[in-house]
Amino acid sequence: MAEIIKVYKESANSLRFIGKMYDNANRANGAFGVKSKWNEWLENGWFEIIKKHINVSTDASVHYIGLFHNEPEKPFKYWIGMFAPENTEVPNGFDYVDFPKSELGVCRVYGKADDVYMNEGISIMEQCNARLKEEGMNHVHDKSNVCWAFERYAYPNFPAPDEKENGTLEICLFMKFH
Repeated sequence: MAEIIKVYKESANSLRFIGKMYDNANRANGAFGVKSKWNEWLENGWFEIIKKHINVSTDASVHYIGLFHNEPEKPFKYWIGMFAPENTEVPNGFDYVDFPKSELGVCRVYGKADDVYMNEGISIMEQCNARLKEEGMNHVHDKSNVCWAFERYAYPNFPAPDEKENGTLEICLFMKFH
């Protein structure tokens, strides 16, 4: 079972998310996990293409992102990619979403891969939302009434398991848009 081991606030400057968007038709066994779209990203070197556009020379500060949003009465959308500084050139074959300066609520989750991904009946996302509310943070909608959140993977920390076969993942929810 996954557990939330840390909850904190974080500020983010204006950012551009660069990646590819997927919908429910792209799921494999109910998820976008390592055996499906994420594996495709790793095999095709798509993160490396984005890194070249944002001048990342080391993996020390690199985060791979699973960005998702729920928009009332519209299909679920899930993006895989990376955050970059605002106005970063978008490589051919990729899409982007721009975000203003924001406040984030972050939950660091520790556990087995199947427990920390957000595809369970009572998802880790619901648990994170509850913990953030306990800490006085509430998830917000953007001006188009869309709820944005993301999974933040700091490779190689996840999905590479530790001696207990657990990994660490951060679930980040937007708390305020400036």
